[in-house]
Amino acid sequence: MANAIRPFLALCGLCVSLVGCATPPPKTDKLAYQAYQQQNDPLKPMNQAFYKVNNVLDTYIMLPVAEGYDRVTSQPFRNHVTDFMNNLSAPGQLLCFMAAGKPSDAGTTLVRFLVNSTIGLGGIFDPASALGYHRVYTDLGLTLAGYGVPPGPYLYLPLFGPSGLRDATSIPADVVLSPTFPAPGSTALTAFNYSSNALNLVNLRAELIGPIKNIKETALDPYATFRSLYRQHRASELRTIDVSNVPTVPAWYPPAERRAMQKALDVKYRRGF
Repeated sequence: MANAIRPFLALCGLCVSLVGCATPPPKTDKLAYQAYQQQNDPLKPMNQAFYKVNNVLDTYIMLPVAEGYDRVTSQPFRNHVTDFMNNLSAPGQLLCFMAAGKPSDAGTTLVRFLVNSTIGLGGIFDPASALGYHRVYTDLGLTLAGYGVPPGPYLYLPLFGPSGLRDATSIPADVVLSPTFPAPGSTALTAFNYSSNALNLVNLRAELIGPIKNIKETALDPYATFRSLYRQHRASELRTIDVSNVPTVPAWYPPAERRAMQKALDVKYRRGF
């Protein structure tokens, strides 16, 4: 699996060198400079080339597979696949929450992983949510953002899609922080990793059949639309994580304590935004 990360790291190194060569327009040209800052896409020719490659792969491979998968599976089945993959990523997210100094979110993630891995049969089910421990999300990119690391230029990565120089660090980090990474290598483990990642990719693409189709059919510039939506999504995740590190209200608390605790949380959320 480590060998699979090396091409990605080499690509990131190439992107860094190309960014250094990208020259913004002079500040005296206010309109051009503002547009450059808003897009933050100095690698646009390379990004658009990768977008075209991905679009071909998606049109002739991923979309047909996802549509077939969608026809032969039910929504509950796809939800269980999502729950399983979320549970598999929980240990890495736990470490990110700890690194970001968010103990409540780290605690929630730990409880969810323990409960769902046992009672939830390895994460296929999500009993932790029924107990009041709802999923909170993070990754290395969001953790670095909390330390003031800027997002960097926009990247459209082959196979992976929209990203940014900071957020792209989450890709190798997710591999290294996976609970299967430190396990001794074996044929069974390799088969599990490839099959679970493939299933997750198809499952995610199936959930996005409608939204992606709508963008491609209606947007004047789908590339720019995907870029804008990605940035809005990451900004929303960052805002959420900035105010989500609050105590969880377990379902088994007495009603009076739950109401008092929830009221305090509501106040904090309003102030946080």
